[in-house]
Amino acid sequence: MSIIKSPPSPTHILGGARFTSLATPSRGSNETAIWQVEIEPGTPATPHSLSREEVFVVLDGKASVRIGGKAGIAAKGDAIVVPSDTEFELTNEGDDMLRLMCCFPVGGQARVGDKAFTPPWAE
Repeated sequence: MSIIKSPPSPTHILGGARFTSLATPSRGSNETAIWQVEIEPGTPATPHSLSREEVFVVLDGKASVRIGGKAGIAAKGDAIVVPSDTEFELTNEGDDMLRLMCCFPVGGQARVGDKAFTPPWAE
């Protein structure tokens, strides 16, 4: 059994988004990376795709989601499933902080334009 203690503060900050790595290879997981992301209201989305499926669970707030050109709203308790190789974007739909839990297979990569990389909060 492994218990990985939560870091005392976000581990990565990118614009109006704060990422907190919870279970990642650098923190002790082998197959699944899990992190929390907090997105400030008004933070613009970065359209991107992923080499593997990613699942988000909305913890607080409302997310405006566009996956493969289809739009929707996800609220507290909803799960968002992003298929691999499908462009998506996610923004904060409300006036309060949007908090999500994210699950992504270790080794998966994000793609923005022609650039593929492992998100640092998933390493």
